[in-house]
Amino acid sequence: MRHSILVVSIAAIFTLGGCASMSETQKGTAKGAGIGAGVGAVVGALAGGTKGAVIGAGVGAAGGAIAGNVWSKKMETQKREMEAATAGTGVAVTQTEDNRLKLDIPSDISFDKSRSDIKSNFRPVLDKFATSLSSNTNTKVTIIGHTDSFGTDAINNPLSVNRASSARDYLSNRGVQMSRISIEGRGSREPLVANDTEANRSKNRRVEIFVAEPAAATTN
Repeated sequence: MRHSILVVSIAAIFTLGGCASMSETQKGTAKGAGIGAGVGAVVGALAGGTKGAVIGAGVGAAGGAIAGNVWSKKMETQKREMEAATAGTGVAVTQTEDNRLKLDIPSDISFDKSRSDIKSNFRPVLDKFATSLSSNTNTKVTIIGHTDSFGTDAINNPLSVNRASSARDYLSNRGVQMSRISIEGRGSREPLVANDTEANRSKNRRVEIFVAEPAAATTN
C-alpha cells in the first residue's frame, strides 16, 4: 500500500512539474489536478489499499482541476485595465502565484483613520473595477479589510469587516452581483510592516481585493 501511495504521489508531482511548457490556463488546471491527485491517493489508499489509491488519485485529480484558478485572456485584460486605471494612485495590481488578480489599496486613498466610509478618491478605482468585472462574469471577488494595531481587537476586527463591506456594497451598487463577492476582516493580525510609526500604521490600514476565475468556469 505504501508503494502505491508513493507511485501515485510521484505522478502528481510530475503533473506539476510539466507545467513549465503549458499556458497559464493549463497551469492553473494542472496544479490543482496534481495536488488533488496526491491528496486523493492518500485518502484512497487508507480506505481501500492499492485499488483505493488509484481510484482516489483519479477522483482527487478531477476535483483539484475544478478547484484551481486560471489566468485567462480576460483576467490579463482586466489586470492591464486596472493598472492603467490606478497608475499613480499607489494601488498595487499584481497576479498572485495561485492565479488571482490582486489589488492592494493603501489607506491614503481608501479609508480615513478609524473610518469605514469610502473616500472620494477611492471611488474612481472601484468604478473602473466594477466595469472590468462586468466583462468577466465567471470571476469571484474576495475583499479583505485590515487595520493598524492602534486600539483593541474589539474595535479593529469589526472595523476591518466594515471596510470590506463598504467596498462590497459600492461594487454591488454599480451592478456587480452580491453573490460574486465575499468579504473578510482581519483586524490588525496581518501587518505589512511594524506598527511603530504613523507612516507604517498607515500602510497597514488597507484593503486587499482578489479576483479569481475558477478553472471549471473558463471560457478562454
